[in-house]
Amino acid sequence: MFENYAFTVAERFLRYVRIDTQSDPQSKTQPSTEKQKDLGRLLVQELQSVGLTDAEIDAHGYVYATLPATTTKPTPVICFCAHMDTAPDCTGQNVNPIVHQNYDGGDIVLPDDPSQIILAREHPYLASRKGDDIITAGGTTLLGADDKAGVAVIMDMVHFFVGHPELEHGKIRILFTPDEEIGRGVDKVDLTKLGADFGYTLDAGERGTLEDETFSADAFSVTFNGISAHPGYGKDKLVNALKVAAHFVDLLPKDEWSPETTEGRYGFVHPVRMSGIAEKASVDLIVRDFYTFKLKAYEDSLRDRVEEALAAFPGATAEITVTEQYRNMKEVLDQHPAITGYAAEAIARAGLDVHRSSARGGTDGSRLSFMGLPCPNVFTGEMAFHGKHEYVSIQDMQKAVETIVHLSCIWAENV
Repeated sequence: MFENYAFTVAERFLRYVRIDTQSDPQSKTQPSTEKQKDLGRLLVQELQSVGLTDAEIDAHGYVYATLPATTTKPTPVICFCAHMDTAPDCTGQNVNPIVHQNYDGGDIVLPDDPSQIILAREHPYLASRKGDDIITAGGTTLLGADDKAGVAVIMDMVHFFVGHPELEHGKIRILFTPDEEIGRGVDKVDLTKLGADFGYTLDAGERGTLEDETFSADAFSVTFNGISAHPGYGKDKLVNALKVAAHFVDLLPKDEWSPETTEGRYGFVHPVRMSGIAEKASVDLIVRDFYTFKLKAYEDSLRDRVEEALAAFPGATAEITVTEQYRNMKEVLDQHPAITGYAAEAIARAGLDVHRSSARGGTDGSRLSFMGLPCPNVFTGEMAFHGKHEYVSIQDMQKAVETIVHLSCIWAENV
């Protein structure tokens, strides 16, 4: 099927990552940054140019498009989804993508900042991709493979099907979202307009990976109120909220409960932001676990530590807010085994071993699944994301294109 196909995924990816689409968790708008629409508008133009005449970007930055069915059989409507934004953790401005052809399996020195070296011993998957063509950034920015690799994979799938109308598939809806990296990726999505029966996000890592489970997640925020007084005359009067907040953070466990000390199926609590002045200070944390019921236990323990911090600073008070972010998609996907079953079959048809995996994080698919659109996550090759050592294999992206082409055909075969 792909013997004579000239994949476009790499050239698309190289084009997309040069567009700065970093999202902003402090922004109250949707999308959080207008620059995300720069990529969205380009994608609309490219989709329209190959015949997807209904391609559009809405006021909130969502891109919708339809690849019409080539079969007359009643086939479920599939959605393929990827997010356009890049993480706030590392700048995405002026990305300089570099293709390391026929990678030799060793360390990669990033030329724009030679102190940034991707060490093969620290990235065993990278070392296993010896002979592939590896794309990195220059060393001063992230790359943006998370999730512009997914965007490029979906766009190349569209290109493939437009050139092969003889292949039978049902109606396919395309969805590109903003603000996934800050947890708002589907806040304003119009599922009625989307009109899909189920979906697949393209936002996982190693080739052959199929994620049908994610963390469940809450946000835990605490604001400490101190007592303001002139520091020159503050004895027995001033209560410094910054010190209360710092004491609270110091009470968090050092050898458990944290991302830096857990792996596998263990959850964690993670402070992600502190801000304030002497009178008022806030700490924002994320709470994660595969088992939703465990979130409350983490949060109760955090409440105990808030009280312990207040007890150490008489006169201080605190307000706590807990916000649900997303839930483990497996709770929904287990009710629809064909969705993941056909995805596994598609990966195998692409000539790969299937690696079922549990994501220590979340995707748009986590929330979409609970909004009525069951949505597992399929690999793109994106690795070491959110930092300057991010990379992706061109061959992995090509295999992802093959996978979702096969997946679309499998659904048409089984109705």
